[in-house]
Amino acid sequence: MLFAASMVEPSRRGQAAANVLLGLSIANVVGVPAATWLGQTFGWRATFISVAALAALTIALVRAWTPEVSPTGASPARELGALKKPQVLLTLGVAAVGFGGIFAVYSYVVPTLVEVTRLPASAAPVMLAVLGCGMIAGNIAGGRLADKALKATMVGVLIYSALVIGAFVFTSVNAYAAALNLFLIGGCIAMGPALQTRLMDVAGDAQTLAATLNHSAFNIANALGAWLGGLAVAAGFGWTAPGWVGFLLALGGLALLLTSLALDRRERAAA
Repeated sequence: MLFAASMVEPSRRGQAAANVLLGLSIANVVGVPAATWLGQTFGWRATFISVAALAALTIALVRAWTPEVSPTGASPARELGALKKPQVLLTLGVAAVGFGGIFAVYSYVVPTLVEVTRLPASAAPVMLAVLGCGMIAGNIAGGRLADKALKATMVGVLIYSALVIGAFVFTSVNAYAAALNLFLIGGCIAMGPALQTRLMDVAGDAQTLAATLNHSAFNIANALGAWLGGLAVAAGFGWTAPGWVGFLLALGGLALLLTSLALDRRERAAA
């Protein structure tokens, strides 16, 4: 995302980051079902062979079509300096906690659809594709909104995330309501481009490490959401409990974001 953003004017950084995330969203809609079909039809090795072939093709395309970008004055010491900046750490915290809400629901969506919505297991891929379509829409909207009003977009998306993730506790009892809700939950990915743009603003001259840590924060969110959601289910609160966990995680991310924005205002006042 950082590489894509470096190739456009500053006012379009959000859209550039969104275009990269769009690939991930499309992979959820197209790649995952295709890989599953390959494995079922030709054996599991066929999936790994196809992924390896696509990776080789990607290497060739990147080498042939992308420009060479060499950061000036880059060094490990300069990059590690990002970890000393409170705003960088707070923004990474927003990603690790706020995004955990999505994964709390996503990790247990299939058993929820089977046990609560009473859908057959064969319908789960269709519902996951609906969620993936929501991710595509969220990416497109998130990139454009981030370029227009970055901070307002981040606050708005976290509030939106809390509402739509929490709503899954109630909508999961009906197949049509659950499908609509999953589409809306996919839209929570709109936070991705905004967070990447925010990191570019607060990381200063340590852009590379900050961008890499952003993906690490997403992985922490994946683990945190799945773990806490699993604890809630194991504690006997039912398959809808991850929705409440996701609701609280989204609010936690919002609290971290508001702290970051308050620190922004204090620093500007001091300056």
